[in-house]
Amino acid sequence: MAFLCSRSRCLFYCLTAAVIVAGNAAHAQVVPSTPPVYPPPAPMASDTLTANQVGEAQRYAVPSVIGMGPSKGVVAHLEALGNFNIKSDLRDREPNEKSENTVIKNRRAFIKAYAPILNRPRVKLILGLNYDREEFKFEDPDRSAFYRNLEDKGLKTIGAQLAVVRPIDEVRWYLARVKGELNGDYTSSELSVADYLKLSGEFIYGWKRSPYYAWGVGAQLGYTFGRQSLYPVILYNRTFNPRWGVESLFPARVTVRRNVNPKTLLFGGYTVDGLNYNIKLREPLGNLRTLIIRQTEAKFRLRAEREIYDFLWFGLEGGYRYNYSFNAFDEDSNRRNLFGLGGGNRDKTVVNTLGGAPYVSVELFLVPPRSLIRKLAK
Repeated sequence: MAFLCSRSRCLFYCLTAAVIVAGNAAHAQVVPSTPPVYPPPAPMASDTLTANQVGEAQRYAVPSVIGMGPSKGVVAHLEALGNFNIKSDLRDREPNEKSENTVIKNRRAFIKAYAPILNRPRVKLILGLNYDREEFKFEDPDRSAFYRNLEDKGLKTIGAQLAVVRPIDEVRWYLARVKGELNGDYTSSELSVADYLKLSGEFIYGWKRSPYYAWGVGAQLGYTFGRQSLYPVILYNRTFNPRWGVESLFPARVTVRRNVNPKTLLFGGYTVDGLNYNIKLREPLGNLRTLIIRQTEAKFRLRAEREIYDFLWFGLEGGYRYNYSFNAFDEDSNRRNLFGLGGGNRDKTVVNTLGGAPYVSVELFLVPPRSLIRKLAK
């Protein structure tokens, strides 16, 4: 009997050990359903797509995907370019005046702020404000009246925008944005809204295929390509794995993202930007006292973003700026060109050819603190 009891105890111990080993093996084979992706999900850092959406649960669809950088609340930006050549053809006189110069300073700075004024699961309303300033300085401004009119002139932009992000269900969403800006060399004492106001907007309808993949199609009305125009856009946001992703709003910008760790992100790609200024001439060009300057440029860039503190991040960007156009129109020819009635170069008062230049920019921006993100993600 003692022998049988001893054998029973041995058999019991063996069976127990086998069950424990099998359980550990089965547990080791379980693959997590959601692999870790850095950092916590947040909306695209852009004017358009700040949805203030956090958390991995896909209860309602939004354009942002897991792996994007933190949403930006307040941004301070400073940008500088290297010297570049400019060739100008003034067509306000006979014969045309041709000149050439070197731009020895082209500085840009802006401050932007975004705030959710309505943040519900089924609708998000975001208000944005911005102030931009740009200046030019020439090697010898006396070579042309156009250079003298632009020398050290403060070209300003004051803008406000309202964006709506509307999830329809777990898959479909749409966003709409309208923006108004006052662009030019105005001062507070001589500001005329009708002379300087520029309006833009967009609408995109999209699908959220997974927490890592969203895309959409729509249209934008704006000055990305110099003059005000309506053109189609394709949004494509996708995180392929814990390290790599793409954020794009084609054709205006395409960016490849590298998630180094939760506090460091790297980006590479291009952006196309358009600027449109109304300026009052210090020195009239013939009978003209006002010019509208249109600028279109493409930037090929590398960018790094790094957390300094819980709610404070630092951005450093560098690359090459290609100047596609930088031309000036009088008010009549600008109006004809806007409605497709212009005659190309014949309507341009000043035709400029600009060389490309390397550039560098630095940013400081505020993001939602982690404590707030964790609270919203619950």
